[in-house]
Amino acid sequence: MAHTFYAPQLTLPTYTLPEDESKHAVRVLRLGPTDAVVLVDGRGGVYQAQVEVADPKRCQLRILQKQQVAPRSYQVHVAVAPTKNLDRMEWLVEKAVEIGVDTLTFLRCARSERRELKLDRLEKIAVSALKQSGQAWLPQLVELTDFARFLPTVAPETTFIAHLEDGERTPLSRVAAAGAGCCILIGPEGDFTPHEIEAAFARGIRPVTLGASRLRTETAALAAVHTVHIARELA
Repeated sequence: MAHTFYAPQLTLPTYTLPEDESKHAVRVLRLGPTDAVVLVDGRGGVYQAQVEVADPKRCQLRILQKQQVAPRSYQVHVAVAPTKNLDRMEWLVEKAVEIGVDTLTFLRCARSERRELKLDRLEKIAVSALKQSGQAWLPQLVELTDFARFLPTVAPETTFIAHLEDGERTPLSRVAAAGAGCCILIGPEGDFTPHEIEAAFARGIRPVTLGASRLRTETAALAAVHTVHIARELA
């Protein structure tokens, strides 16, 4: 199987890998002239290419063929309050990209333990997962956004809040199959506050459940992504 490289600034008919990728390709992967590689631009473009110049500082590739992969007919958006332990968010990004998520927005809620978040590391993990899983579209990672500022930006008819307070909640699997998109709100480790839940309800956002178990934040977010896909497949 040909090795995959991420090339967001791809040029035709040749493309030169950045120095770190060039070194990896030539010194670690031992790629030489005419060896086949795959390039993805994160916007649906998948390019078949071959090594033309195996230079560990400037490995040059020749593009042979392009395929444009259409996006899914629906969008999966998860808005989640990041956990105090950053490793758990890194795990979420990796697995959500592998399964297929379009947007991950990080929420700053009243009970959030993590008040700041740098996306650099998470974006690199997303790129790695994109290459590993054979995806063609790189998800958008949105920086920490205050919960109150985020609510007006989403369509209430396709947005759902997964909270742990008492009250009637509909299984996400029953409501995720309708419309061209779906956004699920996942709270922090201490859950959304009653005020935040009421604010979501006031905008027409409906409550959902992800099952009978009490899930960790990152588990709930990943379960939401998978549930949407299964609901769409069975629709």
